[in-house]
Amino acid sequence: MEKLADAASVTTTLGTDTQPMPRQVSILMAVYQGQTYLPVQLRSLIEQHWQDWHLIVGDDGSTDRSRKILDDFAAELAPGRVRTVPGPRAGAAANFRALLDQVPPDATHIAFCDQDDAWDAEKLSRGIQALPEHVPAIWCSRVVVCDMRMQPLSLSPLPRHKPCFRHALMQNLVQGNTLLMNRAAYDIVRAANAEAGPVVMHDWWIYQLVTGAGGQVIYDPLPSVLYRQHGANVVGANNRLISRLGGLKRMFAGTYREWSRTNLQALVASKHRLTPENRALLEQFAALHGSFPQRVGALRRGGFRRQGRVSQAALWLAVLLRRS
Repeated sequence: MEKLADAASVTTTLGTDTQPMPRQVSILMAVYQGQTYLPVQLRSLIEQHWQDWHLIVGDDGSTDRSRKILDDFAAELAPGRVRTVPGPRAGAAANFRALLDQVPPDATHIAFCDQDDAWDAEKLSRGIQALPEHVPAIWCSRVVVCDMRMQPLSLSPLPRHKPCFRHALMQNLVQGNTLLMNRAAYDIVRAANAEAGPVVMHDWWIYQLVTGAGGQVIYDPLPSVLYRQHGANVVGANNRLISRLGGLKRMFAGTYREWSRTNLQALVASKHRLTPENRALLEQFAALHGSFPQRVGALRRGGFRRQGRVSQAALWLAVLLRRS
């Protein structure tokens, strides 16, 4: 696999103890009809410099050779290192959320893995090195957008603003196929998972939840994933022009409004997990669905923002037209 970043060593220790602190990663992979892509992604897991990981796969009812590929992969490794469970057959977000309940108690970090990408060999070690131990935090990064044959096309854009709850309510910054979270963040997410109803996407919901609870988001400007583009992508690459046009289309179609309401309902169910400041901000977010004066006032008071001037202007337009 093509190297994306220089090596980063992980040397965390406990106080003056020279023994490394144990770090075990649960990798959660949602699979459906993945036979074309799985071998490349699975090989990239084997090539990780950080090897203290195990893989938990949710197979969402594949009828191709996906299960055979996974079983053969498991047979090459130590017993129990790869485990495949039935998915809920309700889409990728539901599959990933179901896998949250499969994480063992000794896992210190949890990563999300798409079936059709390839990880840089330093992905896990970079993320583990960057994440704090006790403060709820998630790590994510840029990606190299690739074609079907994994030939690089472009680098995903850098965000203009730092990640925060105020931004998370409006727009997702955390690309799920790069997401790694520590145990403290996972504990919040798993507890909220039992409370929330539907979510738009698991990565967006996690971004909202962790920042809302006062946790950190560490955004790595170096890419960690080769992000394959093909006709079956659940969410396509964040090409700036295409993303803007798609965003406007979703706004006028009312899709963005429905997403906002779905996100609001999920967060309200877990609002007791948010900081007092962010509970107040959630109330302003809810007011964006009110009357015209309420919407405009809430947007001003909340200071909500999206990445980029055009995207921010689109947000104001959505509020004015009651499409937010």
